[in-house]
Amino acid sequence: MTSDAFAQSQCPTLEANHGNARQAINHYLCYAVTNPGEPAHQATAPDKLPNALTWRPAGGHDLIFSHTQATYWIKLTLENTSTQQSLWYLKLNYPLLDEITFWQKRETQKQHNPTPDLTTGDHKPFASRGIDYRYYLLPVTLAANEAATIYIRVHSSGALNIPLSLVTPEQAIEESNHLTLIHGLFYGALVILAIFNLLLYASSGTRYYLLNAFNTASMAMFLFAMGGFANQYFWPANSQLSNLSIPFLLATIGVSMTLFGWSFLEVPRRTLSGKTLHTLTWIGVGLLVMTLLMPYTKSILINTIFALTVIGILTVVATLRWRQGYQPAFWYLAAWAVMVVGALFYASAAFGYLGDYLAREVMMQAVVGAQVVLINYALVQRWRLLNEKLLNVEHQARSELEIKVHERTSQLRTAMYRLEQANRKLEALSLKDALTGLHNRRHMDNLLPELCLEAQRTGKPLTLALLDADHFKRINDTWGHDFGDTCLRLIADILADRVKRPRDVAVRFGGEEFALLLPDTDADGAVGICTSIQEAIRSKPINTPTGETVTVTMSAGIAEFAGHKNAQELFQSADEALYTSKHRGRDTLTCARAVPQTPA
Repeated sequence: MTSDAFAQSQCPTLEANHGNARQAINHYLCYAVTNPGEPAHQATAPDKLPNALTWRPAGGHDLIFSHTQATYWIKLTLENTSTQQSLWYLKLNYPLLDEITFWQKRETQKQHNPTPDLTTGDHKPFASRGIDYRYYLLPVTLAANEAATIYIRVHSSGALNIPLSLVTPEQAIEESNHLTLIHGLFYGALVILAIFNLLLYASSGTRYYLLNAFNTASMAMFLFAMGGFANQYFWPANSQLSNLSIPFLLATIGVSMTLFGWSFLEVPRRTLSGKTLHTLTWIGVGLLVMTLLMPYTKSILINTIFALTVIGILTVVATLRWRQGYQPAFWYLAAWAVMVVGALFYASAAFGYLGDYLAREVMMQAVVGAQVVLINYALVQRWRLLNEKLLNVEHQARSELEIKVHERTSQLRTAMYRLEQANRKLEALSLKDALTGLHNRRHMDNLLPELCLEAQRTGKPLTLALLDADHFKRINDTWGHDFGDTCLRLIADILADRVKRPRDVAVRFGGEEFALLLPDTDADGAVGICTSIQEAIRSKPINTPTGETVTVTMSAGIAEFAGHKNAQELFQSADEALYTSKHRGRDTLTCARAVPQTPA
C-alpha cells in the first residue's frame, strides 16, 4: 500500500456539510514531516512529493511543533454531499508563520495542480493573503457531490502552530465579529489606562506614572503584533519588520517592566536589588540593539527568556519589599503572580508546547488585563500611603519646636498647593472640549442656571443661541471623521473670534452642536452675532482630502430669557427655534417667541 493510500485510510473524507464533522476536523487531517537533507524537503508542490513519504494521522490532536527546520505538509480531503454548490473557508488561526502554500486537487483532475491556490505567510506582503484578515483564509468551493483534497505546505523559522478549522461564511463573520468586540474592548481599555497615566504624569510629574504608561503601551503593542494586527494595519507591505517586531517588542516589555518596577517599589540603587534591576535594564537595552542584528530564531528565544527572567526577578524583589513593610508591594506582587502564570502558558503555546493557541491568546489578554488593573490599584494604594505619610508629618510637626512646626507646616502647605493646582488643572480639562478648545456641555449645565437666576434677580437680558452644522453626517460619511474634525475646529475658531466679551461663553455641547451664552444681550443683539457667525462660516470654504472644496453652513435658534421658569425651559425654547430653522431649509436663523408671563 502506498503512503498516500495509507493516509487516505487513516484520515477519512470530511463531509463538509456536517457541522459536527467540521468541528472535529483534526480527526480528518494527515501530516508529513520532511527534514533537511531528505528528498521531500525540497518538494515545492504535492505532485513532487515522493510516493514513499510517510503520512501520519493527526488523531484528533492539534498540529503543534516546537522549533525545527523541517517543512510540514498537511492533507485534508473534503466532500460536498449536498445537492448544490457550497462555499467554506479553511482557516489557519495562527498569524506567525513564515511560509504557507495551499493547493486544491479535485477528483475531476487527473493530476495535482502545480499552481498553488494561495501562497502567503509573514515573509510575504500582507496582501498576498487575498482576504484582509489577520489569520489565513482559503476559500473552498465544491459543486454538488464533489470532493477535493487540500494540501498545505508550512515552513517557519520558529515554532509551528497549525490550528485549522473549516467554517461557513456565516460562521467566519460571526467569529470575526465576536473577536473584534473582545479585542476592541481589550486594546481600548489598555490605551485608556496608558493615556490616563500620562495625564497623571503631566499633572503631577510623578515618574512612575510615565513608566506605567510605557509598560502598558508596550504590552498592548506586543499582543497587537502577536495577534497579527500590527502586520495587518501597521506594516502590511514590510515582511521584514513583521518578523522583527515580535522579539523587539519582547525586549521592550522587559525594559519597561524593569523600569516601572524599580520606580514603583522604590528600590534603592545601591542595594543588591537595585544593582540587579540596573543590570537588567542595560541587558534589555543591549538586546534591543542585538535584535536588529541576530536572526529571528535566536532573538525570539533569548528575548523570551529575558522577559520571563524579568518577571521572575521583579516578583522576588516585590516579595522582599513587602517583607520590609512596603505595603503597596503586596498588590504589585499579586499582579506579577498572575502575570507569571499567564506568561508561562502563553510562551508554551507560542513555542509549540501547548495546543489551542487562540484560547491561550484570549487567556493572555485576560491575564494582562488583570495585571494592569492590579498594578493601577497598587498605584492607588501607594498614593494612599503617601497621603498618610503627609498626615503623619503634620501630626509630628505639631509636637516639635515652634521653628520646626513652622518649617513642616510650610512644606505641607507647599505640597497641598501643588496638589490643588494639579486638581484645578484636571478640573479645567474636564470643562473643556478636547477637540475645539471651547467649553463643553458640563460647563454649560453648570453656568446656564446661574445666569438665569441672575437675570431673574437683576432684570437684565440673557439670550441663549444654539447653532448646528448642516448636513454634517454627510460630511463625515463622504470625507471621513478627520475632515469632519477640521470643520468643527474651523467653526470653533470663528465662534471664539466673534464671542469676545468677557462674560460671553461659546460651548460645544454635542457632535456638531454649539451654544452661545450671552448675558446682558437681548435677542436682537444675539441675531447680529449669529448672523455674523453664519456669514463668516459661509465665506470660508474648506479643501477636502479629495481636492474639492466644501462650504459648511449653520442653522441657529435664539431664545431670550423672558417668562421662562428656569434654564431648562430657556434651552427648550432655543432648541425648538433651532428645529424650526432646520425645518425651514437650514442655513437660517429663528428667534423663539417670548413665553407669556404667568400672573402672580
